[in-house]
Amino acid sequence: MGRHDVLRGVARGIGAVFLVGALVGATAPALAQSGDPIRIGFSLALTGPLAPNGKQALLGAKIWEEEINAKGGLLGRKVELVNYDDQSNPANVPGIYTKLLDVDKVDLIMAPYGTNLVAPAIPVAMQKGKVMIGLFALEVNSHFHYPKYFSMVPYGPDPKVSSAQGFFEVAAAQNPKPKTVAIVSEDSEFGHNGAESAEINAKNYGMKVIYNKSFPPGTTDFSPIIRAVAAADADIVFVASYPLSSVGIVQSVNEIGFKPKMIGGGMVGLQATVFKDRLKSKLNGFINYETWVPSPKLMPRAQAFFTKYQERAKAEGVDPLGYYLGGWGYADFQVLGAGVEGAKSLDDSKIADWLHHNEVHTIIADISFGPEGEWTKPGLFQVQYHGITDAANLETWRGMSYQTVVFPADQKTGDAIYPYEKAK
Repeated sequence: MGRHDVLRGVARGIGAVFLVGALVGATAPALAQSGDPIRIGFSLALTGPLAPNGKQALLGAKIWEEEINAKGGLLGRKVELVNYDDQSNPANVPGIYTKLLDVDKVDLIMAPYGTNLVAPAIPVAMQKGKVMIGLFALEVNSHFHYPKYFSMVPYGPDPKVSSAQGFFEVAAAQNPKPKTVAIVSEDSEFGHNGAESAEINAKNYGMKVIYNKSFPPGTTDFSPIIRAVAAADADIVFVASYPLSSVGIVQSVNEIGFKPKMIGGGMVGLQATVFKDRLKSKLNGFINYETWVPSPKLMPRAQAFFTKYQERAKAEGVDPLGYYLGGWGYADFQVLGAGVEGAKSLDDSKIADWLHHNEVHTIIADISFGPEGEWTKPGLFQVQYHGITDAANLETWRGMSYQTVVFPADQKTGDAIYPYEKAK
């Protein structure tokens, strides 16, 4: 589904939501009696290509629910999570959220995971006037300008620039500085937003884009795509892709022996342990984004959570470490909980107003939100994988030995190995 198809689908979804509301008789749920649980509804990808990440986020949310209830809940009331599997399919999202609000009568909602899933959820939130906190959604509110939307992804106030900025800043620091860029993106909302950011940063850093093409979601053979990129002979290659495509691209780059000076940037999926373990040494040399790393600077505030998460992960059948989405799934609900307690209310307008004017302390970071609901300060990393052998196992991925933070400067753990083939 292309970017314009997504937006047309969202527009159709707005009409559908109003129709369903009329049929069901949608009204704001009445205030629950004292002692009734505060019900929070949401969907996550528990099947389909996004499931390895969605399952992490769900366990993080469950841990938050248990801990907040052990402390007395929110506003003195128990919290109850109500969630559905959206199957990684954007088409399922509007119906799920309409059901949550009109049938399940939840008090509050949270967004799904991922740009392509959050975009179709926002119109439902808008029609109902609900706060929505989007988990890892790139620049979706630029289409809606909804004042009750908040973004849980560390792109900062201008995602159109910052999502690709780190990759290009690392490239610009190399000697000799690369001159030409190829952009490869998945034909989806996320892919097009990432490609646009790459175009902006290429211009800002004085590089020329000589190749810029997208591929359809569901592509399984990436050899023709990588051969076409190789034929363009660009110095660096920026990739914006979702998990299964990211895996396929890494495999094809290695099979073909493609060796640009730098490659990576916006590849979703490489952060998950299951995909790291599948690719192992094939990851060497790639430079790609991370939203959090278990570095000595960041781990202390999150250690208690990850100890609990990792103790339960095997039994839950989820990513054993949880560094990519587990901690964020917990922090996501910390933000909503802070808004409720800060506003001393379940009124969505009061919660949104409080979140716009206060900093929230989470296990991931201290967060304040700007007018569009984006973070006021960016916090995205670029890491380079290196020294990985095919004997790598869970203990390899547990630490920092296989990856170097190369951006931002205040979080760096080393310099990039350049060009790419030196890290192979």
